[in-house]
Amino acid sequence: MIRHTVAFRLKHALGSAAERDFLQAARELAKIAGVQKFECLRQTSAKNPFTFGLSMEFTDTAAYAFYCDHPDHTAFVQQRWIPEVAEFMEIDYVPHTS
Repeated sequence: MIRHTVAFRLKHALGSAAERDFLQAARELAKIAGVQKFECLRQTSAKNPFTFGLSMEFTDTAAYAFYCDHPDHTAFVQQRWIPEVAEFMEIDYVPHTS
């Protein structure tokens, strides 16, 4: 299992229509085959500058690679993520087994 997470801050004003539109577009990524347990999250800690998070799981590296290379994901990154995200941190996890 791979848990793919990203914390981010948008260039849009908080609560704006542009913010809502971006988050709705991000939720569409859940429709890509292999995406499991998709969540769109609001970040609440004062310890970092990020506002939102996305989290999803994949059964294995093949499912994760399929998602990364999927045309809907690559279009989202090029058309929405790059122009609209001010900063982000991506973290991918696998279960710790020892």
